[in-house]
Amino acid sequence: MIQRRIQGATVPALGLGTWELRGDDCTRAVEHALGLGYRHVDTAQGYANEAEVGAGLRRSGVPRDEIFLTTKVRPRHFRRDDLLRSTEESLAALGVDDVDLLLLHWPNPEVPLEETLRALHEARERGLARHVGVSNFPPSLLLRALAAGPTLTDQVEYHPFLAQGKLLALAEAHDLLLTAYSPVARGRVLDDPTLREIGERHGKGPAQVALRWLLQQPRVVAIPKAASPEHQAANLDVLDFELDDEEMRRIFGLARGERLVDDPAMDWED
Repeated sequence: MIQRRIQGATVPALGLGTWELRGDDCTRAVEHALGLGYRHVDTAQGYANEAEVGAGLRRSGVPRDEIFLTTKVRPRHFRRDDLLRSTEESLAALGVDDVDLLLLHWPNPEVPLEETLRALHEARERGLARHVGVSNFPPSLLLRALAAGPTLTDQVEYHPFLAQGKLLALAEAHDLLLTAYSPVARGRVLDDPTLREIGERHGKGPAQVALRWLLQQPRVVAIPKAASPEHQAANLDVLDFELDDEEMRRIFGLARGERLVDDPAMDWED
């Protein structure tokens, strides 16, 4: 597995996203993924599946210290006391003493960001999380997060059809990661002729090419959701080939501003 070593953390570059996974299906997906060799699992308070993710962790038999575990705080819990309380509830649901990474899930303009960031770092200082970061933060808000303290990542939508040049530049300048959710554009990459053609050269599918493109960007981590054993195995099967410079350029050229997860109030370019 490719690892990103940054700010004292070792982060597997390919993880399992669990958005929309529920109940026993979620538990089985996490257990199976860890059995295949995944060591990075991403969940959130807003996914309403932390208990099921925790059950999958335990059923896998993989030692906790071998798993990089992320959860996210709901925006409605961004006041200090709510953030600390809800984080403790997340840990109880997951059945762990701490998470490797605690993120703010979306900006919440109704709560002063500096108050929330202070609470986030307080959670880290209390030992509830080893590292902290943000999710769905545009460049201007990411800079405010960086000013408040160590920030491991900004987790955002990133795939071949949506460029993230400004955030990638900030990641390089400030020594942090960009975590890509929806990395295969909710399946839309499957129909792209460029990705299909490149995949045929390597004996891979277009989704595998999209994931490989992300993993060859040194500041990027990808967390595709995969419920079925087949999709989990296919996503993991991207470590035995490499895209050349021309192929990487062609994939970067597919960007067309196609955003699949949006908030009309957000200024993503700010």
